[in-house]
Amino acid sequence: MLSRTADGLFWLARYMERAESVARILSAGHRMASLTRSLGSSGNEWESTLAATGCARAYRLKHGAIEQRLVIDFLVRDPDNASSILSCLETARRNARAARTALTVDMWESLNDTWLELRSRSEGELDLRIVEFLEWVKQRSLLFNGAYANTMLRNDAFYFTQLGTYLERADNTARMLDVKYHVLLPGPDGVGGALDHGQWESMLRAVSALRAYHWVYHERLAPWMVADLLILRPEMPRSLRACFAQITRYLDLLVAEHGGKRGECHRRAGEIEARLRYGRIDAIFQSGLHEFLTAFIDDTLLLGRDLAEFYLLG
Repeated sequence: MLSRTADGLFWLARYMERAESVARILSAGHRMASLTRSLGSSGNEWESTLAATGCARAYRLKHGAIEQRLVIDFLVRDPDNASSILSCLETARRNARAARTALTVDMWESLNDTWLELRSRSEGELDLRIVEFLEWVKQRSLLFNGAYANTMLRNDAFYFTQLGTYLERADNTARMLDVKYHVLLPGPDGVGGALDHGQWESMLRAVSALRAYHWVYHERLAPWMVADLLILRPEMPRSLRACFAQITRYLDLLVAEHGGKRGECHRRAGEIEARLRYGRIDAIFQSGLHEFLTAFIDDTLLLGRDLAEFYLLG
């Protein structure tokens, strides 16, 4: 496979996953803001939403003060924001066209139909039906994922698409968990209160894990159990451990396809996966959850660069 085709598939998958993640984070922010208003409290939910998407600095450079309307517009359709939903889907489609011969018909149609429908929606419609729109984005991303999971040959093209999906998913799960624990951490009087509980519930809903949490733990929401679910539980498909189990798997399959040649990306991925496989949540909390998640996010960034240097830039 040509490096530019592998690069197109990798980034196609990353941007489709990023569009879905931004929609999930926005849904959680909208839900938390509504909860804060209903409880008569003041909160920084929209600041945390920007932080979780990694767009806080770019937003402040453009708008300054944080306002709900401006945050939603910036994360949904602002062309100056490379991580807005509109920008992500546009970039995903551009990468899909560059790798068109490696896509199945179902993949291309699901993505192209999404793009055409998005372009047909008016700004007023998005403003009035933002919750419905965010659900639509999640459904379209799931449709694309189903299309490639069920129609692609299990070869290099599929492996690079999976790597893009799981690397982006791991990064976004870590960001969401870090924002709730670090940015939205309540004062001593607020720990365990209605607002704190509602924020944890909203975050679990954002990663479709609320029912999974109750299935696994059978207890009231607790920060250390939520962290355990989203970091170390291998059966949770959006957990960091589950994502890196898939990343190391597909890197190993690429090694088998390319005569056993390995690089720094394989070493780094294996090291991260081992830390997650043998890690303990009590040890993570003792050393600092925020520090652990920050280091993890930095490691995923480095892994993406290592992977690009070894496979995608040749």
